[in-house]
Amino acid sequence: MSQRHIIQVFEQYQKARMQFAQTVADLAKRTENVEMLRNAGVVSMLRPLMLDVVPGIQHTAALALGRLADHSNDLAEVVVQEEILPQLVQSLSSQNRFYKKAAAFVLRAVAKHSPELSQAVVACRGVDALVLCLEEFDPGVKEAAAWALGNIAQHDASLSQSVVDAGAVPLLVLSLLEPEIALKRIAASTLSDISKHTPELAQTVVDAGAIAHLAQMILSPDAKLKRQVFAALSQISKHSVSLAEMVIEAEVFPAAMSCLKDPDEYVKKNVVTLMRELVKHTPELAQEIVNCGGLGAVIDYLGNCHGNLRLPGIMMLGYVAALSESLAMAVIVSKGVPQLAVCLAEESEHHIKAATVWSIGHIGHHTPEHAKAVATANLLPKILELHMNASSSEDLQTKSKRALKNILQKCNYLPGLEPLLYDAPSHILKHVVCQFSKVLPHDNKARRLFVTSGGLKKVQEIEAEPGSALQEYINAINSCFPEEIVRYYSPGYPEALLERLDQYQPA
Repeated sequence: MSQRHIIQVFEQYQKARMQFAQTVADLAKRTENVEMLRNAGVVSMLRPLMLDVVPGIQHTAALALGRLADHSNDLAEVVVQEEILPQLVQSLSSQNRFYKKAAAFVLRAVAKHSPELSQAVVACRGVDALVLCLEEFDPGVKEAAAWALGNIAQHDASLSQSVVDAGAVPLLVLSLLEPEIALKRIAASTLSDISKHTPELAQTVVDAGAIAHLAQMILSPDAKLKRQVFAALSQISKHSVSLAEMVIEAEVFPAAMSCLKDPDEYVKKNVVTLMRELVKHTPELAQEIVNCGGLGAVIDYLGNCHGNLRLPGIMMLGYVAALSESLAMAVIVSKGVPQLAVCLAEESEHHIKAATVWSIGHIGHHTPEHAKAVATANLLPKILELHMNASSSEDLQTKSKRALKNILQKCNYLPGLEPLLYDAPSHILKHVVCQFSKVLPHDNKARRLFVTSGGLKKVQEIEAEPGSALQEYINAINSCFPEEIVRYYSPGYPEALLERLDQYQPA
């Protein structure tokens, strides 16, 4: 056999290996093919190709494995069980940039599914290898490594700490300075994933100088980058007053306010989320956001979006209002209550309604003036209805009850209270009747209106336990009126009058 013929055999074998790896990589793009590939034992077939003498075959086999692992938890577990990860990690330091990107993709695909699978990546020293990739010259390798590290860090504080301990944070911060937008995005996203778990992890990110570099990118023309920047700043801000103050001191505001006009809805949502995380800590931080026009901007934002996009804005108003009477009044003056009423009417998801009711409760619970703002928006009957509706979630019912109770204890606006006399259950009714018993003794006009509107008649129909607080409140109301008027509106009195008429004999 000639030398040429022998060489041809090896060339055909090499071509067949490459074709197999490439075909599997192509098939793995489509979800409907994945189960069939798995049943055929494709992972164990790809494993030896990871050690192939031809770099192109190694790279393509890694790409195929990454796509398979990306599809499902089960396939990612198969990759781990086949002991492919140690092989990948070992070769990361010596292979070319194409292979490194593909290998990082496999680690990322495995890690994304669960803490357990991420731990498998950590256990084979995958984090250390990925951190070394962050020092590579090629931005594509850095991006692939940063993405994999983010998928590891996202799950819990322990995994995030392993990323920090490997020295990733300073290199991720340096990646924010690279010219490639894609690398900036993923570096910001990974810093966000590290920061979110504990104040200590967030502090590590801050100590590496991340806030200043993130702040410089808030006016970037790239929407996806801005999303990640505001998400990272939010995750840092949420943990403590000191971390939130550092974000404020970086002069993120008022510059970030212009991003509330960004065409990208998730940029806007993440700006509002950042505002929510800042204002919740102290009245001083909330005042900073209010002073730069934050309330009006968020209320406008709520009027221009729907669904879960509204949630951070709804909660931001609640956090601001909870902190002090003056801040709650600022929400009222900015027309926050009518906008929350719109949200309550338009949204169908119970968790959004619950957040809205929670915010309304924080606005109305301070003083009679605050409570009146809620009552005049006709919100009390709506909140009562949500509390009593059997189809409302348990959280919505609980938050509605708490908001009603807190607002009612301050509400002196009787026209807003009166509809509740007819529908409220006894545990809410006692708070309503209590407020009437406080106001009516001192307001002649209100007493007259209470009679003509049917309120006094309704109070006489309430069945209260003798000696109960509710009965005491009813007695206090009745003492505000002449005895004959109270008797006239008591149940059975018209019948008694008719009986007297039947028995009456004119002289």
